[in-house]
Amino acid sequence: MTIDENQLAVPEPLSAPVRHSKLRKLLREPLVHFITAGFVVFALYGGLKRSSPEDQPQRIEINADDVRRIEISWQARWQRLPTPDELRNLIDEQVKEEILYREALALGLEKEDMIIKRRLAQKMDFLAEDVANLREPAPGELESWFAKNRDQFAPPPLVTFHHLFFASDKRGTSAEADAQRALASTRGKDASGGDPFMFQSAYTVQTPEQVVRFFGSKFAARIFREQPGGWRGPIESGYGWHLVWIDALTPAEPPSLESVAEQAKSEWVSEQRAQAKQATFDAIRARYEVVVTAEPPSAGKIAALAGTR
Repeated sequence: MTIDENQLAVPEPLSAPVRHSKLRKLLREPLVHFITAGFVVFALYGGLKRSSPEDQPQRIEINADDVRRIEISWQARWQRLPTPDELRNLIDEQVKEEILYREALALGLEKEDMIIKRRLAQKMDFLAEDVANLREPAPGELESWFAKNRDQFAPPPLVTFHHLFFASDKRGTSAEADAQRALASTRGKDASGGDPFMFQSAYTVQTPEQVVRFFGSKFAARIFREQPGGWRGPIESGYGWHLVWIDALTPAEPPSLESVAEQAKSEWVSEQRAQAKQATFDAIRARYEVVVTAEPPSAGKIAALAGTR
């Protein structure tokens, strides 16, 4: 076989300008760009993978204060300190709860959860109450506040009375007219008549709440406006109509500040706390823009929706 001498010749080295030209051409190739980008992504992924939570787990620390709280909680429930095994199990449970809590947050499970929203809103409400800068009333401040709110400290009025009853279920629509005729003819405190009443015919030292319980709010509101002595009525209750003789009526007399000083200060503090909480919320609320995009349903729509249930 004959070998051409040209095949054995060593190629001459490229000159520098030629090498630079070929390099520029190579760098313009799309394939080179793709390989370079892939290498960068791979390098970044490798760096992130090395620092992932799987390789560097989050730290959960149970310190002495945590252990003490666990012991106190157990003691409050069982009236004794936990045994070493019980304490170890309680710590394990707290660690488990913390891990699940963190993982739930990482997955966003707390979002759109109404129970969690309400609980966090309650905590913010409590926080606003805690940070409220409550103070002692300035000289004369409690006295001025009490003068405006004195009536709410008055004891309830008291009434003692007896009555004659005219039953609606027995007399029908004529019950009121029968009571009216009886009022015109009845004389003296010890008069009798009417229908048997399912409860008592006489009541001693009753508060408005007690009268409401037996006769209803309409009856109670009327009887405390009447004057003692003489038959009054007819007064309607949930059972029918009544003629009432008021034996005694003790009006509500507002007390002095000295006699209810502790209660008045407690109410003042509660009012101050409520005002401070509202002021805190108003300041936070001012940072938000609320946009209601849906129109409120009309009364007709609400009735229609209720009828479909």
